[in-house]
Amino acid sequence: MAMLFIWLLTFFFILALLIILAFQLMCLVDVEFDYINPYDSASRINKIVLPEFFIQGVLCFILLISGYWFMFLISLPYLCYNVRLYMRKQYLVDVTEIYNQLKQEKMLRFIKISYLIVLFVISLIWLILSIEVDQD
Repeated sequence: MAMLFIWLLTFFFILALLIILAFQLMCLVDVEFDYINPYDSASRINKIVLPEFFIQGVLCFILLISGYWFMFLISLPYLCYNVRLYMRKQYLVDVTEIYNQLKQEKMLRFIKISYLIVLFVISLIWLILSIEVDQD
């Protein structure tokens, strides 16, 4: 039962990360098509960047203490990248440079989303397998 609980947590944490990144991507697309002003978009994105980092850190910690090394090692590069951005203070979107960095920021979010989709599929497979093990 504990294995099922761990994979459910992993599933929902990755889902939350995907939702956060989709919201950030929507804000960037709104700026690109001039539906929202850059200040509002940057403030919305900057509000949820640190929760994204925190959720990723908690996800890696849960995988580490539960002993799922494969999944931990797969999710570790994303955490290291986020820590690197935080340490260099490059994690916030600059309002004055948002138009110049729009293509890069969108590409970064697409890469993060594709990486998380791979993690999501792997965790979904493990979740289904853990349900089958608990039923036996």
